[in-house]
Amino acid sequence: MESAEAVERQVRFGVARLAPAPYHRSGRLLTVDGALQSYVDLADPTYLHLPYATWAARVLDLHWPAGQPVSAIQVGGGGFTIARYLAATRPGSPQVVYELDGPLVDLVRSHLALDAIADLHVRVEDGGAGVERTPDATADVVVMDVFQGGTVTVHLAAVEFLREIARVLRPGGLYLGNMWSTPDMTLPLRAAASLTAVFPHVVLLAQPGLLLGRQAGNVVLAASGRELPHRALTTWARSAGNRVFCLSGAQLTAVRGSAPPLTAAHPAAAPTVPDWTR
Repeated sequence: MESAEAVERQVRFGVARLAPAPYHRSGRLLTVDGALQSYVDLADPTYLHLPYATWAARVLDLHWPAGQPVSAIQVGGGGFTIARYLAATRPGSPQVVYELDGPLVDLVRSHLALDAIADLHVRVEDGGAGVERTPDATADVVVMDVFQGGTVTVHLAAVEFLREIARVLRPGGLYLGNMWSTPDMTLPLRAAASLTAVFPHVVLLAQPGLLLGRQAGNVVLAASGRELPHRALTTWARSAGNRVFCLSGAQLTAVRGSAPPLTAAHPAAAPTVPDWTR
């Protein structure tokens, strides 16, 4: 049942809260321990609102012809925003979403019409293990959007796991990853280096303030075995008033320098998303 009232529930990784969006009647905000996880629009699943979700959707839209169904694996469900978007814009797309937090899935199912998403299979289990069990060359897109409470799950950006994702993707398939970054950008720089060690084509999308080291924020990383729509993404970003920049690996190095890749032997500290409610 969809609810217009705020709902709170203890879930596996904290206290989840679903609340009406103050700026959109059909919008709902999902937070866990105050860290913003998802925006869901119950009336229009193509209205994504949060910048990083919009960036990821734009990469998806430009990487394949409009409306073409894709086979998708997603690790991290939250409010299942991208799953809703894919079902609405690319009907017939089979999707598997791994979400480790079972009580959170129950909350979303009860209040955000989870079962209405067509062709979606939700698996309450560790997504890393799920990807490792997936047969070779069976997915067109793998989306990584994993937080445990407000903490970034760093090991899923390491070279070893990215090789598993590359194995699962079909030729020309797309990796999309969302992560939170502090102004020093240590984690996304290392994550970009990890992707470059596995995929020939990598781009990073971020707001100017983060790239200039002035603020924290989300980063979306995209990678593929075939050329990414970098030129089209850059044109789109400029038309949006340069509220987001899309950088190739070489451009990122020129702006912020380089960093060693993430590996099992050389991990990184996990940044924590700030409490959005404060």
